[in-house]
Amino acid sequence: MPPTMVPVLSRAEIAQHVSTLAWRISQDYAEKDLVVIGILKGAFIFLADLVRELTIPVEIDFVRLASYGSDTSSSGHVQITKEIELDISGRHVLIVEDIVDSGLTIAYLLDYLKQFRPKSIRLCALIDKTERREVKVATHYVGHVVERGFLVGYGLDLDEKYRALPAIYHLEF
Repeated sequence: MPPTMVPVLSRAEIAQHVSTLAWRISQDYAEKDLVVIGILKGAFIFLADLVRELTIPVEIDFVRLASYGSDTSSSGHVQITKEIELDISGRHVLIVEDIVDSGLTIAYLLDYLKQFRPKSIRLCALIDKTERREVKVATHYVGHVVERGFLVGYGLDLDEKYRALPAIYHLEF
């Protein structure tokens, strides 16, 4: 039997969060050299909408990390499967993530990126989910906070399914 999809964020609510985040980021990085790094695959929809709302010039890159596989929780083992291509040395970096869950993946990425000596690194997440947080990470820009649930839609997936939904839902199994 398929899971029940419970609405969490509508398309309009997501658009409002994206607009608010883009305004804040544009203000904070006015006249600064900003590189936006999206985490594939989940953040690509959020990142595309976010950068179109920015009022500042940015360069965009992507990194791909694996820690979930086809499971609903992180394995705890993070692996980089696509490296960044831009030189971030001495530049401001904004990581764009769809959801911060356990914190393990983001903590790993932050440590990895520090070796390139960026001027600063900040994190922007559409969703900050606190239920399974194992590692404390600073989220500088957050669209929406949820305590629990397995979320899909707007880039979030379950074994590559549900990613293209225009809203975000909690799956009840």
